[in-house]
Amino acid sequence: MFELSKDHEDFRKVVREFAEAEVAPHIAQWDREHHFPVDLVPKMGELGLFGLVVPEEFGGMGDDGDFTSLCVAIEELGRVDQSIGITLSAGVGLGINPILTYGSQEQKERFLPDLVAGRALAGFGLTEPDAGSDAGATRTKAVRDGDEWVVNGAKAFITNSGTDITSVVTVTARTGTNDDGSAQISAIMVPNGTPGFTVEPAYDKLGWHASDTHGLTFQDCRVPVGNLLGTEGNGFKQFLKTLDDGRIAISALAVGMSQRMLEETTSYAKTRKAFGKPIGVNQGVSFQIADLAVMVEASRQLTYKAAWLKDELEKGRRSVAEVKQAAAICKLYSTEAAVTATRIATQVFGGNGFMEEYPVARFYRDAKILEIGEGTSEVQRMVIARNLGLPTA
Repeated sequence: MFELSKDHEDFRKVVREFAEAEVAPHIAQWDREHHFPVDLVPKMGELGLFGLVVPEEFGGMGDDGDFTSLCVAIEELGRVDQSIGITLSAGVGLGINPILTYGSQEQKERFLPDLVAGRALAGFGLTEPDAGSDAGATRTKAVRDGDEWVVNGAKAFITNSGTDITSVVTVTARTGTNDDGSAQISAIMVPNGTPGFTVEPAYDKLGWHASDTHGLTFQDCRVPVGNLLGTEGNGFKQFLKTLDDGRIAISALAVGMSQRMLEETTSYAKTRKAFGKPIGVNQGVSFQIADLAVMVEASRQLTYKAAWLKDELEKGRRSVAEVKQAAAICKLYSTEAAVTATRIATQVFGGNGFMEEYPVARFYRDAKILEIGEGTSEVQRMVIARNLGLPTA
């Protein structure tokens, strides 16, 4: 059994208090109005949430933070609202992490301090209208023209890409052809406001109404050659590693959702009466909640084992393969459990569960995307099977 340290649990209390004070009173209205609370981001920065995996030289927590702490923060924010949880998850995992991991010193000094402080957000443009799970089918192209890259293409479903404080989006693009004929993929940073870079209108989504999500278009968009992130042609490897970390973070988000559903159903089953008795006396209700409790415990254990392995990898004590497998396993189980948890909660609440007056309705809408983003459940099963050494097509 994995048990978090006292420091991690103390940090959990801090984030929970923040979420209850700064998010809970407003989230119903934000969700209803599809409002991204940009003013909340600097407050999250002041709390240190964006700097949990970032060295002190860029304003981060240094040795006082780790990936496990980030997962704790995402879980606690996700327990109150999934949109705010994904804002942090994507802000760090997809915005900060690629720059921190692959960026030059100049790139880090230019972007990281504002991102860590919550004065800015960054996005990561991987998915395209015709390239989702098959990320290798990327069609966006970047052609070298002297001292510039000329980017043309489109990206879809990009989180934190169109806020008033978005500073840069890292996009994957074809920059050539490998010896085997496959596309050479590179990662290039495109600052907000670059001519030819258009942020499309926000999506009308089923859930995550308070999260910022846009399509992006690039038409003869020119950026300096120095905006290449990492080594040319290594973009595919870079985003695969980025997704491994993101899968653990999404799993933490799912844990927060399942935990909230357990709390809501337990409380409701004690107080809601039918036929003169609390509905919790009925095994048809109590057994479903018991199953929910099992799913929460299993999800949390899998998630924090994976987070621990990630932290151990950073110390050179674990392998990339171990983290990759653990990330796929926790992401698969926790997200599918979260979808089930919201279905159980809605059923326990009966007609009230279908009403927006109750938070279970919002969580029910938010749940499904967890099985899709950062690699679908089908992709996770492929990864797990491959890592077991099973034959693949």
